[in-house]
Amino acid sequence: MSSVKQIGVVGGGQMGSGIAQVAAMNGIDVCLFDVDPRALSKASASVSASIARFVSKAQLSQSEGADALQRLRFTSNLEDFHQADFIIEAIVESEDVKKRLLLQLDKIANSSAIFGSNTSSISITRLAAATSRPHQVIGMHFFNPPPLMKLIEIVRGAQTSDETFAATKALSERLGKKVITSQDFSGFIVNRILMPMINEAFYALYTGVATKEDIDTGMKLGTNHPMGPLQLADFIGLDVCLSIMKVLHAGLGDNKYVPCPLLVQYVDAGRLGKKQGIGVYDYRKDSRSANSSSSRL
Repeated sequence: MSSVKQIGVVGGGQMGSGIAQVAAMNGIDVCLFDVDPRALSKASASVSASIARFVSKAQLSQSEGADALQRLRFTSNLEDFHQADFIIEAIVESEDVKKRLLLQLDKIANSSAIFGSNTSSISITRLAAATSRPHQVIGMHFFNPPPLMKLIEIVRGAQTSDETFAATKALSERLGKKVITSQDFSGFIVNRILMPMINEAFYALYTGVATKEDIDTGMKLGTNHPMGPLQLADFIGLDVCLSIMKVLHAGLGDNKYVPCPLLVQYVDAGRLGKKQGIGVYDYRKDSRSANSSSSRL
């Protein structure tokens, strides 16, 4: 296909808004969809603040920042994607929900439009089968936060065409990203390696090997990781980690991928990580301390 001129992004959360921001900052018109107007309002504020930080650090000029904001549109109507050249979904990590979305998009989008899924573990082949254009469906896995992380993991489904792969790779590079390519196996490359490590860290905590602080400090200082696995899990979202472990276990059939009971328990209790204020660590005390300090001013 010719150069991508317009992108549609589905999902106004941190990943979707970040992907939309990256596209706009690299000169592409982008429309961000979410069913929840509040999510769109939050996404708009988040993108504006992030672009302002890039400008303040001289990583973007004032005019480039203004241009990026002008290239962004927000909508709660999927029909607005009818002219998009490339549509990226960044919604909840559920195969059924993603399939329903792709089925809707298949009826709306141009016949030439490519569908990219930001899934971190779900089979692209199965997602593509929900559409009438499986050769134009591909995995395009960004990493969090998209404006800062340099990697995109491209995943070819069983029917993904060479043309779709070439267009996706070209778009990824246009967005300033380094591309790695995975075949369509559960977890792909990064999460196939990362999630079992996080799960094992939970087992170490669950069985009393060490405290959460010592587990994370050990991995930071002993392996030069910038963040310990338990803290990283909190930043990813414990529900996301659990979902990926379930996909790995179901797809690869090995008991080494069974989710740790402590991870399951935390998710059942609503301890989803930093986004919820509490996961392995309690982030609410930071805001309580700030509120307490401000009340004394």
